[in-house]
Amino acid sequence: MRYVAPNDDDRRGYIEAWDVQANKKLWDLKVFTNRIDPKLEEDVQWVFINNLSVRGDMLLVTSERGNTYQIDLKTKAITRSDAERSPTPNEPAQQHDIPELIDRAIIHGSLAKEYELSVRLKPFYLRGDFNGDGKLDVAALVKQRSSGKLGIAIIDGTTDKVSVLGAGTAIGNGGDDFQWMDSWKVRPKGRAAEKARESSVPKLHGDALLVSKSEAASALIYWNGRRYVWLQQGD
Repeated sequence: MRYVAPNDDDRRGYIEAWDVQANKKLWDLKVFTNRIDPKLEEDVQWVFINNLSVRGDMLLVTSERGNTYQIDLKTKAITRSDAERSPTPNEPAQQHDIPELIDRAIIHGSLAKEYELSVRLKPFYLRGDFNGDGKLDVAALVKQRSSGKLGIAIIDGTTDKVSVLGAGTAIGNGGDDFQWMDSWKVRPKGRAAEKARESSVPKLHGDALLVSKSEAASALIYWNGRRYVWLQQGD
């Protein structure tokens, strides 16, 4: 059995169960609904499913906002985790589950002298194939130790190479400090490419990051084949 999250519907997050041998879809199930405020920019309100994991007879579904849902695979009953809460800006990163890639590259890697992991937003890290090589990469919130400036570190899932955006390194209209950012999410490649075509940007190589300030500006951060670049979406 294989479980997937198509992430092809702006208004809901849902999963599908597939029989791998027969290559046949057995069922689908809506996990949550995206409630859209017509007064705000619509695409920054979309929330997609970020991670799926099976534990016994339960399927754990995590959204881009860090919300966790438990699905009983026998009854299809959905329970939202009571453990959800917003992190405090100064809460130690050690209190959270840290992916191995982040631990290796930032917390205990060569970048540890200059940067520290930030849990200012929830989620404080996102997964996606940002450079289009077919491997999952990780984007994590970081803070430059010397200045306190915030930014994003994108870690290549194949090479562990890290690209720091903000946190002292300027990019586009975002500048070198992402203190202004109050939400972020992964824009899957197909949707990012659709948005990018509206601005005459070349075909995207992988998933993009949508970074936003509520009721104000948003932007796509994407890989252009050589580096990560900024595409302003609105002011």
